Amino acid sequence: MGQTDALTRIEVEDFLFKEAALLDAWDLDGWLALLAEDAVYQVPSNDRPDADPRQALFTIADDIHRIRARVQRLKDPHAHAEHPASRTRRLISNVRITGRDPLRVEANFVVYRFRANEDVRQYVGRYRYELGFVKNSLRIRKREAILDRMELGALGTVSFIL
Repeated sequence: MGQTDALTRIEVEDFLFKEAALLDAWDLDGWLALLAEDAVYQVPSNDRPDADPRQALFTIADDIHRIRARVQRLKDPHAHAEHPASRTRRLISNVRITGRDPLRVEANFVVYRFRANEDVRQYVGRYRYELGFVKNSLRIRKREAILDRMELGALGTVSFIL
């Protein structure tokens, strides 16, 4: 029996809650520490959430190098897209383990984004994760945020980590 076989839904849920808290606190270095060295972060188009990013348009399709570059840009005080940083509040629910080899997890989310003088924006959808152990610590190997909204223009620029 592998390490992922022994994980309970509550332990996985706690891990996702920890990730949400780090992102809401803009502790982007802490969030990066949750990622495996081969991690990917994707936001597929909402009309083709199961598409391959090499063959379809994705809002975000980052490998670990692009994720680190994205975090560096977000932390840069001269980055106009997120300076001052948005305030976010993430609600995670309906956490489900959908596979064990590899460990696959899905959860619903709502992210409320507060920015400068804009009205609050709501991002609703589901997360799909592939998790694994690296040196006895649970890590994110793949993270997908699939938005439910069909018309994305009203959401504005998604410059923060969804």
